[in-house]
Amino acid sequence: MKTSPSNCRVGVDIGGTFTDIALDLDGVLHSTKVLTDYVAPERAILKGVGVVAEMAGIALSDIDILIHGTTLATNALIERRGAKTALVTTEGFRDVLEMRTENRFEQYDLNISLPPALIARADRFVVRERIAASGKVLLQLDEASVAAVIEKIAAGGYESVAIGFIHAYANGAHEVAVREAMLERLPHVSVSISSEVSPQMREFERFNTVCANAYVKPAIKSYLDRLVVSLKEIGVGCPVFMIHSGGGIVSVESASEFPVRLVESGPAGGAIFAADIARRHGLDTVLSFDMGGTTAKICLIENQVPKTAKTFEVARTYRFRKGSGMPISIPVVEMVEIGAGGGSIASVDGMRQIRVGPHSAASEPGPACYQRGGKNPTVTDADLILGKLDPENFAGGAIPLSIDASRKAMSDDIGSVLALDPEAAAYGTCEMVDENMANAGRVHTVENGKNIADFTMITFGGAGPLHAARLCEKMGITTFLVPPGAGVGSAIGFLKAPFGYESVRSAVFNLTKFDHAAANRLMEAMLAEAVGFVEGGLDMGQPVIERILFMRYAGQGWDIPVPLQSPRFDSDSAKTIAALFETEYGRFFGRAIEGLDIEIVSWSVKASSPLPPVARVAAVAEGEAIRPAKTRRLFEAAQGTYLEAGIHERTHLKPGDVVRGPAVIVERETSTVLTSAFRAIVQNDGCLLVSRL
Repeated sequence: MKTSPSNCRVGVDIGGTFTDIALDLDGVLHSTKVLTDYVAPERAILKGVGVVAEMAGIALSDIDILIHGTTLATNALIERRGAKTALVTTEGFRDVLEMRTENRFEQYDLNISLPPALIARADRFVVRERIAASGKVLLQLDEASVAAVIEKIAAGGYESVAIGFIHAYANGAHEVAVREAMLERLPHVSVSISSEVSPQMREFERFNTVCANAYVKPAIKSYLDRLVVSLKEIGVGCPVFMIHSGGGIVSVESASEFPVRLVESGPAGGAIFAADIARRHGLDTVLSFDMGGTTAKICLIENQVPKTAKTFEVARTYRFRKGSGMPISIPVVEMVEIGAGGGSIASVDGMRQIRVGPHSAASEPGPACYQRGGKNPTVTDADLILGKLDPENFAGGAIPLSIDASRKAMSDDIGSVLALDPEAAAYGTCEMVDENMANAGRVHTVENGKNIADFTMITFGGAGPLHAARLCEKMGITTFLVPPGAGVGSAIGFLKAPFGYESVRSAVFNLTKFDHAAANRLMEAMLAEAVGFVEGGLDMGQPVIERILFMRYAGQGWDIPVPLQSPRFDSDSAKTIAALFETEYGRFFGRAIEGLDIEIVSWSVKASSPLPPVARVAAVAEGEAIRPAKTRRLFEAAQGTYLEAGIHERTHLKPGDVVRGPAVIVERETSTVLTSAFRAIVQNDGCLLVSRL
């Protein structure tokens, strides 16, 4: 019988292998996982939304809001499957994309190969114009060269055009003029300009960002248009919003115009999910670990807020080395992402070592055990062989797994090469992927000046709880949490995200001659932009405004973020800002430097809806250890042998129950593996608090 809900919200996360759906009906969660449809991604969404609506006993028309995150933009950039795109730039800067920053990301590799530019040289065109770093016009826009370029683009049959002029972040008038001329002659062409997509200094990063936006814009806009229409056709007439890389929610229209901001939208939802759990449990030092079907993501949550950045890299080509990817200058939740997921393919390299990823079997054809045509061994196949997965109860029984297919794939691709049986090959595969993820976590925390052993891990994703205990053993972490709904954590995170948008600009202000009036005009324009993006979705209270200055000593090559409290500047603000900078600089590097000029190089204004207060989870009294109803053989890496592990249904556990390893706690979307070194205590909110014995 259908009910009439008072509040029904749906979160949808399209991943490389699964599309996750989470429906929150008056505080009660219903969720499912559906294999991602690469040909028409909206079909998996329609199927999944129908499933959770049926589970909740509601009509599709009862859904009040749908919030969506996707990796489609990321995949298009990685796989170079975008629109035929041209770049129009300032004369003399045609090869910025090729020259990059001239940084060698691998100092001693004599055969280093730089990633190819997203836009080939033949598709890059120049016009005569020049603007100074101050924003002053040095050379007026040459209309004849603009007209000639437009005709070349018309003749070339381009679908999309990126416009990026030198110093356009300081003055975008020439970019706007060329866009108007372009659309007047070619109204069907999609146009992106850097002064709107990424108004930040450093032309290589800015040009890359506007090119990436233009490259994916036609496909993403087409997909989002199809999604909205398809949802209405099946009866879902609610507003549809998108989560962006910075962790906020924007309208579909904004996402269609600036799709590059969706590049890290799925992982951002996971970080929000972990931050919400940290708030409820009062945890200030958290390592968020999200392992899905294609990638693993690690993010630091400090003081219950995910770390953020204003630039990141997509598609690193050299062992995930910084500098080997495509830089994107947009606000983003800062994390390290590696090609280590359940579908990551295992192989043997030229040195006869097992390697895992970055290539994935994804959903088509999927791991060998899915019996959908996949022949390569994957992490999921290894997990199945080692007893971490139940072949009869994977994804709630929706996908029966074949252990024989997994054993054959392991034997054919790894065992036959290294003279190992399938169990040993599976053990090597899991140890390699776990070590890759543990190493990524160590590096990420060290780069942020932290000791990883001081963190509590919050793990989620379909494969995260399967590998969390072994990762904690490797990283020296003593405690981890597995929240309810961990298998669809990112989709749940979407439901907890604020409506928000961050405006970022580059404008250099030296504090010794600080123009407070000009600074006020800049901040007012940025505030209007940020609030304008969120006011359509803001349905509660006044927006929360956060202001950050990115500052450095004059002559330095990089900057640090400095939070700003005051909404306006006056003649005394320079001294206050300098004191704030020196405090933050000392916190980053140990001490400030006396006698040097200080300058602001970039500005950030973020507007977001206020987060609702959360109730702290009360401590639970520890109960008796639960005896398992059944057991199965589980390989324990630390001991190098199979042990008899208890199998527990998570839905049968109640607060205070204790489960001791070795054990597997199973649920519909994932399973939590406890090694002999750990025990789990069920908390009052349903979280599994797992700690070392």
